[in-house]
Amino acid sequence: MTMGSAASDTVELERGEKGIGDGSVSYGMDDGDDIVMRSWTGTIIGPLNCVHEGRIYQLKLVCDKDYPDKPPAVRFHSRINLACVHPDTGVVEADKLPTLREWRREYTMEHLLTQLKKEMAAPHNRRLPQPPEGTFFFSD
Repeated sequence: MTMGSAASDTVELERGEKGIGDGSVSYGMDDGDDIVMRSWTGTIIGPLNCVHEGRIYQLKLVCDKDYPDKPPAVRFHSRINLACVHPDTGVVEADKLPTLREWRREYTMEHLLTQLKKEMAAPHNRRLPQPPEGTFFFSD
């Protein structure tokens, strides 16, 4: 029997709450009463030496019943100009981000957020003009 989604989500929640890693990405439950652990929030602090430096980006991650076998849906709440993010909705387009396109069961939300941070610093994104800081995509 493989580890179920709830067990792996619990481990991820503990890691996110403890701030394991370099501290530039974090994540946790969107609603502490969500017993199925489907709705998460994430934060990425923009990488150094690019237009994202010092900015704080908020994201929403939604895991369906097939997580971790299938990736979460990811949407930026904070406005950002990034090649893999739809400019009108903030949705991270799976076909434009290798981590989502080539998702593997062992990937985690921490890995996904770290890859998005690396994408911000990639040559094709690091100098893109950005929307004013503190602006957001409209909520659903």
